[in-house]
Amino acid sequence: MTVTAAMPLAQALDSVDWTLARNLGIGLLVVLWLATAYWTFKDARRRIEDPWVIALATLVGLFPPFLGPVIYMFFRPPEYLQDARERELEIQAMEQRLAEIDQRCPVCRARVEPSYLVCPVCTTRLKSACPSCGQPLDSLWQVCPYCATAIPPGLPALANVTPSARSTTRGRATTDLDG
Repeated sequence: MTVTAAMPLAQALDSVDWTLARNLGIGLLVVLWLATAYWTFKDARRRIEDPWVIALATLVGLFPPFLGPVIYMFFRPPEYLQDARERELEIQAMEQRLAEIDQRCPVCRARVEPSYLVCPVCTTRLKSACPSCGQPLDSLWQVCPYCATAIPPGLPALANVTPSARSTTRGRATTDLDG
């Protein structure tokens, strides 16, 4: 039997070894408690935009000790802010791709191909043609991407190609009905 085992319990608790072990244990618990509070703060910053709500989540992570992060985990947002932003960008990109696939005339809503210069239904000018190579150009382009010709500014993008033809057609239609 050792000397420490023979000592009464009160004397063993007053020893230097017990005090050191107790202080190290308390120090370890405090470090773990602060680490869980720091984790709560870092996680809240990645999931929540409002700084006041982040501060509240950090306080919940601090008090009650060790139970606060568990409470926070029940009420935290399900996804990171970065993931939500990426999802929104992906949705916007998909919508843009779908809009490019299903292009329609802005006037009559008829389906048109990306290479059409004019709507075949209502004769609205959709795109301008390059003066050099004749390829369709978007209205914001300053240079033709096909032949590198400079495009003069101010080409009409959504003007009727043959406004007189439409009025002539209407005039003939009424004369045909009258006659």
